[in-house]
Amino acid sequence: MKLTLATTLGFATTALTAAVPHTKRGAAISVTPHDSFSSSVGVLGCKINTDRVAYWPTPVSCAGVCVRVDAKGRSVFLLKIDTSGGAHDISYDAYNYLVTGQGAAENPIMGGPIEATYEDVDMSECAGLLSNANGKLGFAAANSMNFISSCPAGTWVGDNYSLFNIANSACTLGHDEECHLDLAVSNQPACPHMLGEQSELTTAPVWNKVYGTGVSVKGQ
Repeated sequence: MKLTLATTLGFATTALTAAVPHTKRGAAISVTPHDSFSSSVGVLGCKINTDRVAYWPTPVSCAGVCVRVDAKGRSVFLLKIDTSGGAHDISYDAYNYLVTGQGAAENPIMGGPIEATYEDVDMSECAGLLSNANGKLGFAAANSMNFISSCPAGTWVGDNYSLFNIANSACTLGHDEECHLDLAVSNQPACPHMLGEQSELTTAPVWNKVYGTGVSVKGQ
């Protein structure tokens, strides 16, 4: 199904988060598996490792989006880039690793909440989860400006974002091209193609691992 620009602008209706404090060490949570990538602030799945994402009730923070989760003697680093309705979901592959020590493709399991602890950590711990050559976090240019504009210079997101002319988090619409924002000229990013264009994009797939099987399928 093709999305309209009005639909994809839903990414931008998130709370402003520049003042969200970091969490104390070792906060207790129950984590559950999540097998379909999304981002409430417009992060692009084709620009990160979607096997290591946290989908949590708290707002996404400008100060940093890297969290460490510990359970059953194992730990994972995750990008906290989506807001859930109440559960502390994490990517299915990450959940599977915490429980079994193996990825979902190697030893898929099914299960419910597991007791864990988490803490916010320095973004350097999540550097390997970012696939941009410049080490920055990739956002949808047309759909993330409310969040980006809430992150002033000096915050990690404010200093470390890249904008792409890709219209949805599954990277199936738009153009895989970088855009540039010059607020002295415009409050909209400038891209080689028209901003928000809905052309089919097939060169930057996002892969989800199916719950219970670990089979990789393209995101929609």
